[in-house]
Amino acid sequence: MNIVLHQPEIPHNTGAIGRTCLMTGTALHLIHPLGFLLDEKSLKRSGLDYWHKINIREYDGFTHFIDENPDAQFYLVETGSEKRYTDVSYTANDYLIFGSETCGLPSKMLADHADRIITIPMIGAERSLNLSVSVGIVLYEALRQTRFFSSGES
Repeated sequence: MNIVLHQPEIPHNTGAIGRTCLMTGTALHLIHPLGFLLDEKSLKRSGLDYWHKINIREYDGFTHFIDENPDAQFYLVETGSEKRYTDVSYTANDYLIFGSETCGLPSKMLADHADRIITIPMIGAERSLNLSVSVGIVLYEALRQTRFFSSGES
């Protein structure tokens, strides 16, 4: 499984997501520009002392990501879609793409891939869930569907 963060802004969220990726055997893809440096203390503190063990890949932009992963089956996780994250049949190599904490995903990306947008249902007038919480929700549903870990880990 693959988690893609498109221009994340808050190091603590990326650190927490990195830790989740490590503990689930999930690759973490970071699309620049980032709102922080990868060597910031707060980023590493969120990922504890595991940051160097996380499978991280970086890209200059979304086009670079697509060029490097031409056959990627991906889903864009965004608020407001009719298709819920539980309506998808995931495969073990899917890419789950999340936008920045303040802007979400770019409107052009959403328009170009409207059939790939999924959402987490929410009530109330608040904007959205925390990014690291959203990643955990969708990732664990995808892992559940793909029978969690194929190599026999717990």
